[in-house]
Amino acid sequence: MENKNLILATGRRKTSIAQIRMSQGGEGKVTINAKTPEAYFGNNPRLRHEIIRPFELAKDQKFDVVIKVTGGGVSSQAGAIRHGISRAIASLGDSFRASMKKAGFLTRDSRMVERKKPGQPKARKRFQFSKR
Repeated sequence: MENKNLILATGRRKTSIAQIRMSQGGEGKVTINAKTPEAYFGNNPRLRHEIIRPFELAKDQKFDVVIKVTGGGVSSQAGAIRHGISRAIASLGDSFRASMKKAGFLTRDSRMVERKKPGQPKARKRFQFSKR
């Protein structure tokens, strides 16, 4: 990758964090933790499509992307990758930012697992009430 066109961005979802290194004008190669998206996400086309959706909005542009993602599950990681790629593309200009914002890709999905409360079996579940 050439350093002159290097774009750095971070994407997050739940407990997943994706660090994006993107260079403009490449062949369109995507690498996730030193693997191809097909190898990383396996037999799940929905997750593979999720990470390339920002590229579909940035028409006529080719990017080489190197992604380092940690934490969470694969679905959460795919959301973090999409968020990071969208932020990187949005940094290129106002027209890109407007299209990403309209598609809702720049909004961080802030839903997290609710914490377990003390004296309860789970976050919201209560112990069974017994009258006697």
